[in-house]
Amino acid sequence: MAPTIVLITGANRGIGRGILELYLKKPDHTVIAANRDPSHASSLALADLPKAEGTTLQVIKIDALSPTDPAAGVETLAAKGITHIDILIANAGIALSWPKVTEVQIADIQKHVDVNIYGFVRLYQAFRPLLKDAQAPKNFIPMQNAAYAPTKAVQHWYTKAISVEDSWLNAFPIDPGWVQTDIGNRGAEAFSFEKAAVTIEDSTTGLVKIIDESTLETHSGKLFKFDGSEEPW
Repeated sequence: MAPTIVLITGANRGIGRGILELYLKKPDHTVIAANRDPSHASSLALADLPKAEGTTLQVIKIDALSPTDPAAGVETLAAKGITHIDILIANAGIALSWPKVTEVQIADIQKHVDVNIYGFVRLYQAFRPLLKDAQAPKNFIPMQNAAYAPTKAVQHWYTKAISVEDSWLNAFPIDPGWVQTDIGNRGAEAFSFEKAAVTIEDSTTGLVKIIDESTLETHSGKLFKFDGSEEPW
């Protein structure tokens, strides 16, 4: 039986790493960890994570700020004999600050747009042919993993549009909750909370359960929370 091929962006820390660890524990999977610097210690450490029988790990470079990395990532995988993707989890994103509209700097908005919108669209466009070449499943799943509300809303719209344009593709966003990642806890501190509300383990366990149970008919074009509940658009 051919392995299920899963690609996770931003996979060297936080929610991305938590999802990665869970998929590595599933037998007969090829799990691809994409991040902006495969030579970084946090990326090199991924090689030591436990793996189930028949499961392997590949690490590739995809920097969400790069206009060429997604396409180059496709070529890198093709050289390794990987020509389709069954599940693509678009997790990479940034949340650098949580200002009010009266205080926000345009340059700071642009930084979030560059990563969370332009990077997201480039990723989808580059890997769409690999998703289409998968037999089953064909899943494209953005993670809404930070408090960058305007760019999150745009990602919602694009994902909904993708689900309509590509009726063969199970495309839906998942809200992982306010997770105790570095980003989540910095946000908590900004609002005078001790830490974010949801552990990485609880969030990622729920996320993977939703992904594994999702179908084109029941999930595509809809918005879900990590606890399995559906959110209205």
